[in-house]
Amino acid sequence: MKSLPNDLFFAQVESEISQGRSVWFKVKGNSMYPFLSGDKDSILLSPVNEPVVKNDVVLFFYKGRHVLHRVIKIEGEKYIIQGDGVYASREFCHSKDIIGKVTQIQHPSGKIIPVTSFKWRMFSSLWVNLRFLRKYLLFIYRRLFA
Repeated sequence: MKSLPNDLFFAQVESEISQGRSVWFKVKGNSMYPFLSGDKDSILLSPVNEPVVKNDVVLFFYKGRHVLHRVIKIEGEKYIIQGDGVYASREFCHSKDIIGKVTQIQHPSGKIIPVTSFKWRMFSSLWVNLRFLRKYLLFIYRRLFA
């Protein structure tokens, strides 16, 4: 399968989302590990039809590039966002910068997980709230499962 440069790929994703269609694609990178594994898991990115809330995973435009991370806090129209595999840095954006939000995840086994499931919501919330322990939890998780 031939891959597209990021700017062309995300232009197509944005076009589909703006027309009200959802898009499946494989994630790249490890910033959302352990919830999403780069080059393994796929996501269904959907238009934002309801308000973005804490713990949603969103695709947004940040400093000239597209980023897929989790909303960890909302202050009015300002969103504070961080990757699950990141324990120090955060991004900030406004609602106009959010392109879409993840509604389903597909693992390599073919299993599809809706982000509305109890298990996904529970672990997401726990992970966000354990932010200060994340460095150590990631170290242990990578040693055991990577």
